[in-house]
Amino acid sequence: MSLLALMAALAVQTPVLADPASPEAAAVMVPVNGVFAALAARDGSLVAPHLAPEARMIVAVERPDGTATVQTLAAEAFAAGLRPGPERYEEIMPDPIVAIDGDIAMVWGRYVFKIDGRVSHCGSDHFDLIRRDGVWKIAGITWNQRTTGCEV
Repeated sequence: MSLLALMAALAVQTPVLADPASPEAAAVMVPVNGVFAALAARDGSLVAPHLAPEARMIVAVERPDGTATVQTLAAEAFAAGLRPGPERYEEIMPDPIVAIDGDIAMVWGRYVFKIDGRVSHCGSDHFDLIRRDGVWKIAGITWNQRTTGCEV
């Protein structure tokens, strides 16, 4: 296959980066922002409406000593981890990148997680989304988590 043919094939199959101010990007961000609201409310029941039934979460934790772990969570376990408590949680994703191709989308970006206004950890979030019956749902969330190099 020639380089030109390969580039043309990739261009046809590459998802379109959405203008963050567009109605399409706003619709994709609804479930993402819903998860952030559930975190802030510390209420796992608020997560479920935004997730596809088969949703999975994967977190790669990078420790300051250089060791790392990767953990997979079912949607139920993720939601169960959100319990009421005195601390105030806030996740900030300042510049999400949204890509949409038909009924699939992804949101990617760096994030900072704060507890009571102080940075707890940071990393990158990656949300996989699917659209069913005109509604965007999260099929998966993958993120890394570290405590160093967290710029606000």
